[in-house]
Amino acid sequence: MAKLLTCFCLQMFSNNDEAVINKKLPKELLLRIFSFLDVVTLCRCAQVSRAWNVLALDGSNWQRIDLFDFQRDIEGRVVENISKRCGGFLRKLSLRGCLGVGDNALRTFAQNCRNIEVLNLNGCTKITDATCTSLSKFCSKLRHLDLASCTSITNMSLKALSEGCPLLEQLNISWCDQVTKDGIQALVRGCGGLKALFLKGCTQVRNESLRAIFHVALPPPLPWPVMLSLCFSGCHKLQSLCASGCCNITDAILNALGQNCPRLRILEVARCSQLTDVGFTTLARVTSDLKSFSLFQITDSTLIQLSIHCPRLQVLSLSHCELITDDGIRHLGNGACAHDRLEVIELDNCPLITDASLEHLKSCHSLERIELYDCQQITRAGIKRLRTHLPNIKVHAYFAPVTPPPSVGGSRQRFCRCCIIL
Repeated sequence: MAKLLTCFCLQMFSNNDEAVINKKLPKELLLRIFSFLDVVTLCRCAQVSRAWNVLALDGSNWQRIDLFDFQRDIEGRVVENISKRCGGFLRKLSLRGCLGVGDNALRTFAQNCRNIEVLNLNGCTKITDATCTSLSKFCSKLRHLDLASCTSITNMSLKALSEGCPLLEQLNISWCDQVTKDGIQALVRGCGGLKALFLKGCTQVRNESLRAIFHVALPPPLPWPVMLSLCFSGCHKLQSLCASGCCNITDAILNALGQNCPRLRILEVARCSQLTDVGFTTLARVTSDLKSFSLFQITDSTLIQLSIHCPRLQVLSLSHCELITDDGIRHLGNGACAHDRLEVIELDNCPLITDASLEHLKSCHSLERIELYDCQQITRAGIKRLRTHLPNIKVHAYFAPVTPPPSVGGSRQRFCRCCIIL
């Protein structure tokens, strides 16, 4: 579209606002054409003439803006100017990786763009709780917010969001390691429509964080399973939960999720070392709609339950599950999800997996990608046989170079080919 519009300009445009293109096409049609252009092309069009400057910078053309490609150049004043130009038209803004943007700029943004629905601040390390306070005060329509790696964010931010952003459906606070039970408690109470919560790397999130949600309102003592069920009863719309790296949570969390989150589709609990087969088995039996599952330190028994009870499974990550064997993969390959659903399986760092597992996966006709890094018993021949049945599959594997045999009768020291002689 941008190239077509440029050619059109060269043929029909002169250096004044009375050019042919402006006479032939009504402003409404030009504005509609501009709505298909990206940020760079809009800025170029704005420099053509006064008439085009007005049209190109019209707020209706700036409803969705992604500044990731320009992150090194984006400073606070740029965000302020964009917010003043777009105003209430802006619905979606990504400032991912924009390290120069701070609280003052985002306060101005919040005041001017009160209809914002999707905001990505991933990696904006300068922002603090003051930004969330501004969003809470002015942006009540906010639905998706990404604060991953914003390490200055604390419980105050979650409390502010719960008070001023009741429509919030998705929140990413991964690696915000100052968040504790008080923040999670406030968030769930105020945002009952929450569908996706990402807590990856939040090391202070543990069972107590969830138990505290209803602790104040309920008379103690209550049995621990009952308490956890009440914690999640307010999150019945939850569809996605990422708790990877939250090493303090236990099977009680999985039990509560199974009982109170019937819409759960995505669960990531990699590196959660206290979760066991018992918890995963209980969850698998009651959440048949799971589509994406990331597990850790399970055995074949969990794979057997997944093959029976999770027919819609599309993505399965078994990275570093060192106890699973070919027998578990055999059950998975014969399961309900295998033939038409399973698209991705990650088996990296599973030392007991052999070429036999690849044989069991031949029937997975929808399989698009398989991860086999550091599976030392997998061979090139096994991968070749798999590809004869699944020619379009992407196989990610690594084979260390062969170490040369020791020299016979020679005095020169031999080195592995992957070493460099300095």
